[in-house]
Amino acid sequence: MALSVEDIEDPKRYRLLLEVPYTNLIEFVFEYLKKKSQLTVLFWSLCSIFLFFTIVIRIRVAGIFPLSHILVHSVMGLIIFPVLIIPVHELLHIIPYFISGAKNIRVGMDIKQYLFYVTAHRHVATPLQFRIVAWTPFITISIVSLILVFFLPGLWKWSISLFMFAHATMCAGDFALLNLYYLNRNKKIYTWDDADKKEAYFYEELS
Repeated sequence: MALSVEDIEDPKRYRLLLEVPYTNLIEFVFEYLKKKSQLTVLFWSLCSIFLFFTIVIRIRVAGIFPLSHILVHSVMGLIIFPVLIIPVHELLHIIPYFISGAKNIRVGMDIKQYLFYVTAHRHVATPLQFRIVAWTPFITISIVSLILVFFLPGLWKWSISLFMFAHATMCAGDFALLNLYYLNRNKKIYTWDDADKKEAYFYEELS
C-alpha cells in the first residue's frame, strides 16, 4: 500500500532529512554535484566520454563538408535539439511518476534558474520509484542518440553527438538528486513535493 504524506510526517516512524525550496534548486544541484562519490564520478566521466566521442566525430568530418554546413549542424546540436528535447525529457519523468500512481503531476519552470522540472504534488515516492523517475530521461535519450549517431549519415552524426553531450549536461539536476540518495544509501529515503508551496521534502525511515 502506498504511503501518504500523513504517514511520512509521523515523527515516530520518519525523520525529515532535507527540505529544498524550488528557489534553491540550483544551489542544491551544485552542492550535490560537488560532493564526490562514485555517482558524481560516473556523471562527469560520462560527460567526458560523450565529449570525446563528439570530438572524434568532428575530426572525421573535418574537411569533408563545407564549414557553413558544419556550423549549422553545430547550432542544431548545441542549441536547437536541446531546446526541442525539453518536453520529451520532462515527459520521460512524467511516465514513471504516473505508473507509480501519482495523480497530480505538474510541470514547471524557473526562468531565473534556467530550470524545468516535473513534480508530483503530495505523492510519496519510494527510493526505487524516485531513482527510476530520475534515471529514465538520461538513459532513454542517451541510448536513442547513440543509435542515431551510428545510423544517420554525414553531419547528422556530428549534430546528434553534440546533442548527446549537451543533454548529458542538462541532466545535472537529476544526477544531483541521485547523489543525495547515493550519499545516504544506508538510509531508506522517501520524498514528496508540495507543488503549491514549491518545496521538496526528503524523509528518512527510522529503524
